Amino acid sequence: MTSKFLRLFLASAVILTISALAQTSSAATPSSPAAAAAPTGTSTGTKVGTINIQDAIFGCNEGRRDLDTLQKKFEPKQSDLKTQNDELEALKKQLTTQGPSLNEEAAANLKKQIESKQKLFDRSVQDAQEDFGNQQQEIAGRILQKMAPMIVKYSQENGFGIIVDTSKPWPQSPVLWWGESVDITKTVVEAYNVQSGVAAPAAPSGAAKPAAPKPSTGTAPKPAPATPAPTTPKN
Repeated sequence: MTSKFLRLFLASAVILTISALAQTSSAATPSSPAAAAAPTGTSTGTKVGTINIQDAIFGCNEGRRDLDTLQKKFEPKQSDLKTQNDELEALKKQLTTQGPSLNEEAAANLKKQIESKQKLFDRSVQDAQEDFGNQQQEIAGRILQKMAPMIVKYSQENGFGIIVDTSKPWPQSPVLWWGESVDITKTVVEAYNVQSGVAAPAAPSGAAKPAAPKPSTGTAPKPAPATPAPTTPKN
């Protein structure tokens, strides 16, 4: 659910951010040679490019760092949810194994206790998912505000007439298939890492360093893949 909301948020944010950039650039009147040379909101390019906005945001060093920080922040909540779930499962097991031997009143009390704890647990999970999703969207929006101008500038300077977001797999997205040669995700991530100056997150002690989500560098065309969702609190 969180991943779905994030994709919808990113789609809206990309449209609004890049549209605003284009409108601002088109409306500006150059008053100097430097201003006249600046990228405008229009392009005469004819190439079609693709970018996975979600992978670009959470694959850059800043996105990986901030998402890792967010996940660490929610570790106590995940531990609490696990405790609640363990207690709930223990009561359900007790009802299954001891239910036939319990009198009517004891069985009813146990069922009521399970029902009460189940409602509390479900509510806690929902609240945690919403809280995590909201903070994840805040990270994405903040990074996108800085990354969008770079995408526009790169596209204009390299002859692209349109850039299509491939964050959602077909058929949720109209993009059925594309070739690796037109994907600019990796290039944008590398350029953004240089601009941000954020170092790559260090690998956890005693564990292999996780690979940043990025497209393959091969040249063979591929069908649109499903995008893995960022981690959310689990039971």
